[in-house]
Amino acid sequence: MPLAPLSSQPKAGVSSTLTQLDAHRRSDRDQGLTRDCHGASTIKSATAAFALSLAVSTATLCGGNLPALAADKYDGFADYAKENQMQQSDVGCFINKCKEQTIALFSNPRGIKGTTCLGQCKGEQACSTRCFAQYGSEDLDNWLSCAIEENECVKVPKDIDNSAEDIGFTTTVKEFDPKSLVGKWYKTDGLNPNYDLFDCQTNTFEATEDDASELDMGITLRVRRPEEAGGGYWENNLMEHMVVDAVKNPSSDPGARTMHTKGKMYGLQFEENWYVLGESDGKKDIPPFKLVAFKGHTLQGNYEGSFVYAKEPRLPEAAIPTVREAAAKAGLNWDDYQRIDNTCPAGNALNDAAAGTGTSPADWLNLVVGEGGVIDWISPGWRGEYKK
Repeated sequence: MPLAPLSSQPKAGVSSTLTQLDAHRRSDRDQGLTRDCHGASTIKSATAAFALSLAVSTATLCGGNLPALAADKYDGFADYAKENQMQQSDVGCFINKCKEQTIALFSNPRGIKGTTCLGQCKGEQACSTRCFAQYGSEDLDNWLSCAIEENECVKVPKDIDNSAEDIGFTTTVKEFDPKSLVGKWYKTDGLNPNYDLFDCQTNTFEATEDDASELDMGITLRVRRPEEAGGGYWENNLMEHMVVDAVKNPSSDPGARTMHTKGKMYGLQFEENWYVLGESDGKKDIPPFKLVAFKGHTLQGNYEGSFVYAKEPRLPEAAIPTVREAAAKAGLNWDDYQRIDNTCPAGNALNDAAAGTGTSPADWLNLVVGEGGVIDWISPGWRGEYKK
């Protein structure tokens, strides 16, 4: 799921959906845009830059699949340079149909720094996720929503066949009691590295109906900054609302979903079905756990994954045989799951709502001509790096 999925607040997110750091809004944004961007031509350059960043980045962030080659070798710029897909985006649309959102985003250099950060990732998802963790904001969410979903300023591929997410698992827990979810759970093991394996993951469920047919889910997770970039992490706190179909709309279909959620990740809508495949209430010497699989989609395509909840940061050994058996019955291989790092070393989170808001003339120059800068987005390969 988009960053567990970055949420009905923003998966993300993850879709999906990361928590969005609220940028400080400035009362003189309109004037700032004119003063800082030096006219409409620069605005168009900046928005064109972001257009390509969306097309390259949302394809991976919002459910699209990376090519078969290793992710760290994927170069979204190379694909766009080869296929000239930038011509499919309507730069004027950003000003004509998303003017308010565009001004809000680009009146502060944080917005352009976010696009440059994404440019340096060249479509690689883990890197793009860190960019959103560092430079994400409500302004960015609003701009994405306007430019992609509401007005299609960016012509990104759309996978409109979402039927796969409704093909469930015939081994879901029957007569699932959502009250058993209420409280705090650790996410200990996950199957999909794009959505399940962030560090220090806890989910806390609170019933919003007496029968627990609807639940608010609080999500915490960390996004690591690579050691070569200085280390550390961004702390993310999200909220989703779950509707428990097993109580609200019980079905005789053996493959029916247990519950579902929907919301927005990075300004883009997502929908997600959850299937509880196995559980223990702590009896019979089997520690408490929930084995969950999920299937969902965003505008860009479908995604799926699976994870384990436990009451301890690490899944107890005594629970593993039962989890393995439940996974196998659902056609999943427990050996494919990876342990989530819930050691959570102490330290100060890197979260900073003002990150990227201060920029020197040299920084501005780099934002335009540096790696991943505005010109890279508008004219991929302008340095000749993609010529045969």
